[in-house]
Amino acid sequence: MIADLKPYSDYKESGISWSPELPATWKTERAKRLFTKMQREVRPDDEVVTCFRDGMVTLRKNRRLRGYTEATAFSGYQGIRKGDLVIHGMDAFAGAIGVSDSDGKGTPVYNVCKPGPGIVAGYYAHTLREMSRSQWILALAKGIRERSTDFRYEMFGNQFVPLPPPSEQAAIVRFLDHWNGRLEKAIRSKRRVIALLQEQKQAIIHRAVTRGLDLTVKLKDSGIPWLGDIPAHWEVARTCRLYRQVTRYISTGNEPKMSMSRHLGLVRSDQLHKNRAAQAATSIKFSVCVPGDLVLNKYQAHNGLFGAAVERGLITSNYSVFAPQKDALSTYFALLFATGTYKTEFRMRCQGVGDGMMPLYSSAFLKTPALLPPLEEQQRIVDGIAHSTLELDAAIDRYEREIALLREYRTRLTADVVTGKLDVRAAAAQLPDPEEALAEAENFEEEPELEEVEG
Repeated sequence: MIADLKPYSDYKESGISWSPELPATWKTERAKRLFTKMQREVRPDDEVVTCFRDGMVTLRKNRRLRGYTEATAFSGYQGIRKGDLVIHGMDAFAGAIGVSDSDGKGTPVYNVCKPGPGIVAGYYAHTLREMSRSQWILALAKGIRERSTDFRYEMFGNQFVPLPPPSEQAAIVRFLDHWNGRLEKAIRSKRRVIALLQEQKQAIIHRAVTRGLDLTVKLKDSGIPWLGDIPAHWEVARTCRLYRQVTRYISTGNEPKMSMSRHLGLVRSDQLHKNRAAQAATSIKFSVCVPGDLVLNKYQAHNGLFGAAVERGLITSNYSVFAPQKDALSTYFALLFATGTYKTEFRMRCQGVGDGMMPLYSSAFLKTPALLPPLEEQQRIVDGIAHSTLELDAAIDRYEREIALLREYRTRLTADVVTGKLDVRAAAAQLPDPEEALAEAENFEEEPELEEVEG
């Protein structure tokens, strides 16, 4: 069906910078003529509605309950009704725009817009997300903090936007909801496979870093209940014997900025943020790591965010850097400290509450008992893990590439449909009931932010 889509028969200049041509039968209008900004009172039973970056606007409890900064008071919160177009003033640049599926209340940073007669809010949610993807919103909005904007209703209201006939707006929404739901289902299926492959990989790593590569090795009691038995020739040493904390501020000016990923370790930031807003222009508050250092994200150490530096680079104050002593190989210890056993221990040693507010301070980290194989064996373990997980890594990379292609296709399809480059009227009429498309997307789980941590 998608392959049979064709352009409209005739086009005209639109005067819209991000979509210079539109179908000849479409009009353009300022958004403020189509939507009214609402400022409703909050009702006693209203629950919190959240606008997510994937375009879903729903009750917070419908998605997840952890990882939020909870408000102690709801001063300034506003009423939201099902069918409202909600634009996140600070995250619109990243796609946090959608139609609410629930009644509730939302933060004052949201622009809550009620569609006028004949206006299909879902079409304009897709349209605004295309403006976000093309970075038009980022160009319009005044930046107020790194990787954020201030996209006010007045900016939105003054923009000319496409105005297809109401029946075509509805057809576009029906078509995109159906096909985006199918594409999302395929993506989720591949992510489940990746999760299984990652579990296999972690099992291999855990076995190797806590028992070594020799399955017949003689074991002894480590003396630490949560570590259990270890190879008889290994030691247990406090981390302070293996590492010392360092802070270097002398930069050549040529170092790349570094970020941490749960699965990639410490890598250049542009490997993780290729499609995100520009990173901070200044490096004044950055420190330096050098090859061989062990780097941890102090706020996510309990989630396994450790990495071994392989090049000289710049890191933020969210990270702590430790220089190895003669018995420590950071590539081994980055793997060891990211195991489930150590994540549980670090969680107990953290201070604070909430996933994003539980720092592991250096003093607590350096007191942690660490397994200590001979230095030569540490390298053999690292090499053995690399060999044993080679096929798993290749499979994970393949599925990740397939997901990237599906997302790219979904983005291109949406862009072409909302700007009228493809005519979906006939295709939409042949689709099953819209409730089936909704069922395709239900139970969607947001990808955890921990996969990519800003550095």
